[in-house]
Amino acid sequence: MLHGETVQSPLPQDLPWWQPDHAIFFGVLYAVLFSIGSGLGVVILKSLSETIKERL
Repeated sequence: MLHGETVQSPLPQDLPWWQPDHAIFFGVLYAVLFSIGSGLGVVILKSLSETIKERL
């Protein structure tokens, strides 16, 4: 990626991690997305386990 060029893709391998503004923004973005995804996963797993326990 050349200096002054815009980001073409939000994928980690396509980001200019050497630029601090990109590193901070996308680092926080990925951390938030991971937190939300983990929370949803926990809720889904707990719901499934409670459903299985009620059926037995």
